[in-house]
Amino acid sequence: MRLVYTGKTKDVYALEDGNYLLKFKDTLTGEDGVFDPGANTVGLTLEGAGKAGLKLTKYFFEILKEKGIPTHYLDANLEEATMTVKPAEFFGQGLEVICRFRAVGSFFRRYGMYVEEGQPLDSFVEFTLKDDQRQDPPISKDALVMLDILTAEEYQRIIELTHQIARIVKEELAKKEIDLYDIKFEFGRVGEDKEIALIDEISGGNMRAYKEGKHLEPFELTRLILSENL
Repeated sequence: MRLVYTGKTKDVYALEDGNYLLKFKDTLTGEDGVFDPGANTVGLTLEGAGKAGLKLTKYFFEILKEKGIPTHYLDANLEEATMTVKPAEFFGQGLEVICRFRAVGSFFRRYGMYVEEGQPLDSFVEFTLKDDQRQDPPISKDALVMLDILTAEEYQRIIELTHQIARIVKEELAKKEIDLYDIKFEFGRVGEDKEIALIDEISGGNMRAYKEGKHLEPFELTRLILSENL
C-alpha cells in the first residue's frame, strides 16, 4: 500500500491489486473553527468526523448500487475509517459538480443582487474547477468542452447523474424531515469503457442540510439519518 495523495479530509493509497484505499480523516473544511462544505481550507478537526463521514458515504453509495447508479465504491471498513474504490480518471485536474436547491453559499455571494438568501432553486447544477488557488472558479459547458476537459456528451451525462443522485439524497433526507439545500459531487471515468461514475463521498462534509430552519453539522446529520449515537 502506497500513499499517493494527501487531501484535506482524506488520504489516498494505491493498493497492490490496482484499486485504491481512501482513509477518511477527522478534518472538516471551513474557516476559523466554523464548518463550511464550500470552503477550500481545513477549518477544524473533530474526533470521529472521519468515521461519521464514511458511515454516511457507505449508506448512500450502497443505495446507489441498489438503484444501478455507477460509482467507484467497492467496500468500506468502518472501524478503520477506510473505503476501497475502483481507480478513476479525473476530468482535467478535477471537477466539482454542485446541485443547488436553495440560494446559499457561493451562489448567494455571487448573485445576491438577484436572489434572496435561501430562495428555492430548481435543482440548478453548476461545475467548478478544483483549484484552491483560484477559489474553485465556476466553468461553463462551452469552456469545459473547448479546453478538452470533457466532451459535450460527458457533460450531459454528468448533469443527468447529478440530478438522479441529488434527488435520491434529498428524498432520503426528507424521510427524516431534513431539507437539502445543496450538495457537491465528484465524477470520474471508471473501468476500461471509461464509464462516468460518482467518486469521492456523499457525507455531511459535502452538503448543506437543514432541519426546522437550523443548519445541521456533519455529526448531527449522520446521527439523524442513521438514527444512531456517534
